Amino acid sequence: RRAELPARPPPRSSAAVSARRGRPQAAAGRAAPRSIALVCPIRPQSCRSTCAGTWRACGAARTGWAMLDFAIFAVTFLLILVGAVLYLYPASRQASGIPGMTPTDEKDGNLPDIVTSGSLHEFLVNLHEKYGPVVSFWFGRRLVVSVGSIDLLKQHINPNRTSDPFEMMLKSLLRYQSGLSGDAGESHLRKKLYENGVTKSLQSNFAVIQKLSEELLAKWLSFPESQHVPLCQHMLGFAMKSVTQTAMGSSFEDDREVIRFRRNHDAIWAEIGKGFLDGSLDKSMTRKKLYEDALMEMESVLKKITKERRGRSLNRHVFIDSLLQGNLSDKQILEDTMIFSLAGCVITANLCTWAVYFLTTSEEVQQNLYKEVDRVLGKGPLTHEKIEQLRYCRQVLCETVRTAKLTPIAARLQELEGRIDQHIIPKETLVLYALGVVLQDSSAWASPYKFDPDRFSDESAMKNFSLLGFSGSQECPELRFAYMVATVLLSMLVRKLYLHPVKGQVMETKYELVTSPKEEAWITVSKRS
Repeated sequence: RRAELPARPPPRSSAAVSARRGRPQAAAGRAAPRSIALVCPIRPQSCRSTCAGTWRACGAARTGWAMLDFAIFAVTFLLILVGAVLYLYPASRQASGIPGMTPTDEKDGNLPDIVTSGSLHEFLVNLHEKYGPVVSFWFGRRLVVSVGSIDLLKQHINPNRTSDPFEMMLKSLLRYQSGLSGDAGESHLRKKLYENGVTKSLQSNFAVIQKLSEELLAKWLSFPESQHVPLCQHMLGFAMKSVTQTAMGSSFEDDREVIRFRRNHDAIWAEIGKGFLDGSLDKSMTRKKLYEDALMEMESVLKKITKERRGRSLNRHVFIDSLLQGNLSDKQILEDTMIFSLAGCVITANLCTWAVYFLTTSEEVQQNLYKEVDRVLGKGPLTHEKIEQLRYCRQVLCETVRTAKLTPIAARLQELEGRIDQHIIPKETLVLYALGVVLQDSSAWASPYKFDPDRFSDESAMKNFSLLGFSGSQECPELRFAYMVATVLLSMLVRKLYLHPVKGQVMETKYELVTSPKEEAWITVSKRS
């Protein structure tokens, strides 16, 4: 309300002056004015209106509005901060309700926990023990789901049979892209070409594998009984010769070529899995250069062999010939030959190493194998047809793969949203198959830590093994190659030799993409009478 002002203002008293300055005088016996004409700072559009009360009352109003503004700003800032944390820090993201670990590091996720555990396999063993058969963790800022039971693996494998999970892991680590995504029909044809290449090269080079096995046997026969044999070293050399001559041809009959291949192979494989996993490769320029130079030199050799064999009809059919007969680009041929050469050598070498080592730990198993070889072969040679009759030998190799957890981890990319049990797996999630966990699950295998080839005389055990990709239609092509080579080698060794352990030796295990002894494994041999 507009105050009623007189036509002529009265003389200014000290009280009026004080009031106009916002300091009303509280003189005894004199009442403060009921209303005063003021310019309001909060509502300037009504500057000629009056505020009820004094400047003190108006100051209180201003304070209230200021506090309200601050409260709105504080709440808004808090919401923005929480949103930023949810977006930037993966610990705040939900893993679709799947039990598991939240990240321990903003950038690396659970990588520090994996490094502390010693390996990804040992990390997964602990994780599944704590949280159950389906678990989640973070690799950097990426959600990873791990499956650690046979029944749940069935649910995920059946609709996702488009690629070999071991090949996918190896290609990803090598940063090869072709075949990992794209047209499913093309990937299927390429996979068939790869598998047929392994089959044809084994058939065509059976005599080569026999010859290399005989050379190793002759070397061991020449040793005195007390001499310690470096098992890992000899098996790796044997595997290198078998794979290179079977995959790339006779040029690797020259030991100098094999030595050069081994040098590059060792430099590359040393960084596969571990160097990429803990990030140490990118932190060491010396190691990175050694790795890249080895990869470049090995690729150069493969390109040269591809060029030499293209369009030529040669006596022996090798793996790379099958790829050349397919409708593949030079890049695809290079990548597939690299994968077979790397994985074939490591899987074959370690399968042979563990098989011989486990035979030294059980005289009964070794004697049963000798009896089968003697019954099937007699005095005659080992032929490709007789391999299929050595069923107990196959049981020994299957149990070697299981007990040693030869390939403890495989992986697939969940391209579309999927489900395992009651859990939703988000699109583009990396799904690990914790094979090392499953292979020693007491609910699936009786006495899981015991080396017992007889368990694979049971069809249900072989069926479970096939489901995991270790036999049958889902068998890894490199493992199929390794089974054949190891069967030829073992049948020749046990016909002529007793295999003995070295007393007091403690075998420790190194878990990477393929499981191997942490240190050299030593054995002794003696001639059969």
